[in-house]
Amino acid sequence: MGTRSPSHQRQGNRRVGAIVALSALAMIGAAYAAVPLYAAFCKATGFAGTTQVATANSGVKGERTLTVRFDANVAPGLDWSFEPEVDSVRLRTGATATVFFRVRNRQARETSAVAVYNVTPEVSGAWFDKISCFCFSEQRLGPNESAELPVVFFLDPRLEQDRTMDKVEAITLSYTLFAPTSASKPVALAPPTGVSEPKL
Repeated sequence: MGTRSPSHQRQGNRRVGAIVALSALAMIGAAYAAVPLYAAFCKATGFAGTTQVATANSGVKGERTLTVRFDANVAPGLDWSFEPEVDSVRLRTGATATVFFRVRNRQARETSAVAVYNVTPEVSGAWFDKISCFCFSEQRLGPNESAELPVVFFLDPRLEQDRTMDKVEAITLSYTLFAPTSASKPVALAPPTGVSEPKL
């Protein structure tokens, strides 16, 4: 059995090196592409409790009535108070509800916050539609300033055809406020063009 010449060996090493380098670049590119693809997947399917964004009311009333609970949290590093004005509402599918969250900046200087959210059970995210939400933009409050932040939403009547929702009687909408970093953006997806955002 013959041995390979040094020149053939070097060519083989370069070929293997090129393949490894190209594979590494492809994996890095896939990792960067995965973030927006994952966000788009969650938006389209409601995966991981991601709610949907609607441009208008449902226009159709369903038959089921569910309880929607509200949960408000503040992450360490943000000196704000944050709470829903009501603990829960009973909502018929297709009907639109407006709920307010009270916030107050407890610092003696202007600060801002961004909201991260989800709904549980996670399967309900595909049917939870927000028309307007403070989570679509960064919120800024002056020293010791308070505000009421609205969320306008409905439960898509099509959830009644989703067999995984048959035993779901209550949905929890949970928010956590974070102090933004210089490079951070709101985690919630912005509303489509033409949908106005609430102002403080």
